[in-house]
Amino acid sequence: MTDAEVRGARTVRTAAVLIPFYRDEGGALRMVLIERTPHGVHGGQVALPGGKHEPHDRDMRATAVRETCEELGLTPGDLDVLAELPAVRTRSTGYLVWPFVARLRSVPARWRPAEREVADVLDVDVAEVAAPSARAEQEMHFASWDTTLRVPVRRIGRHVLWGLTLRILEPVLPRALAGEYQV
Repeated sequence: MTDAEVRGARTVRTAAVLIPFYRDEGGALRMVLIERTPHGVHGGQVALPGGKHEPHDRDMRATAVRETCEELGLTPGDLDVLAELPAVRTRSTGYLVWPFVARLRSVPARWRPAEREVADVLDVDVAEVAAPSARAEQEMHFASWDTTLRVPVRRIGRHVLWGLTLRILEPVLPRALAGEYQV
């Protein structure tokens, strides 16, 4: 499905996210996630930076870069987009999301998150997130379905990574650790 076809569909909302990787001073592969503020349909969730496609965005890549820069206080020159991944649908909120792998050229001494959207910036070690010990399951209640389900999660300290973000990251993390992306 092309960008134009998706935008023409009334029931599907489009968005794009960035998976921002970088290497720390010791050479460890790291990525940046965000914890969303409590409001909104994805409030309080750990997520990849990104957001809704706007009419002025040239394409989904531009959406991912614009939203990431807004949420993390970066400029487009602070990152390089390395790869576009297949679009993924949310299971409950009606979004079709385009993920992009990116490299941060530099990491700010202090993150400047968009306070209205981002409660916290999580700078995490990819090997720790990908480790089997981080994998778990957790019961979650879904009001839109009026049900409780046991879902796969990954634990990052006090944070829980799950849902669409986890589905996007599961195939990407081992590839990133294997050096597939020039980070």
